[in-house]
Amino acid sequence: MRVLLKEILDCPPDAAWRALQSPAVFREVSSPLISVESLEADGFPSIWEPGEHPVELTALGLVPMGKQVIRLQMSTERRDGVRIVRDTGRGVSGALEAVTLWDHRMAVAADPAGTGKTLYRDQLIFGTGALTLASWPVFWAMWQWRMLQLKRLAPTWRFDVGIDAAGFAGPTDGDASASPDEFDGDSVRIARERPENAPKTEKLRRIGSADDGNATPTPTEAPA
Repeated sequence: MRVLLKEILDCPPDAAWRALQSPAVFREVSSPLISVESLEADGFPSIWEPGEHPVELTALGLVPMGKQVIRLQMSTERRDGVRIVRDTGRGVSGALEAVTLWDHRMAVAADPAGTGKTLYRDQLIFGTGALTLASWPVFWAMWQWRMLQLKRLAPTWRFDVGIDAAGFAGPTDGDASASPDEFDGDSVRIARERPENAPKTEKLRRIGSADDGNATPTPTEAPA
């Protein structure tokens, strides 16, 4: 089954891209429906890196859902200017083991209308075996909530043009790419909207802090 959403976020594409790499933003857009705790030795990093990240999920802060491995890939070198975060993780315990297929892609690009804002597209392909059809309304509702949270937070995402934060996007991975068809065929048109001399990496002025459960926007560094 698939959930596909598309919205214009009120922030520049570079700021949105940086925010998608923030565990603090991930936790805030999931809250309060889902609480997420890191199972890594040092807790959540300031910025997601490609690879596997074990977490534990709780519904409404009360009901344990089990453990999950978030497996991330980043794509930043597509010729059409679209940048994609892809999660192909898996559930490893509890109710999350029922999810047999998980392919979540978040794509950012310049608004084709030339507003300076971000065209954001979110696609989730999932399977839960015999329960796939019955679980679709649950995932659909969760993704609607995530989108509302993203739209609420987006105006707080800022960056300092020219600050050297090289490497914050992380290594690229061709497997994270998607054909235009997978995102409603918009990616070809938006390629012309991204200035050729636009900086590819910037430092955000304000995003949520990964060490703060409330994810209050604070200054952050941008490690590789």
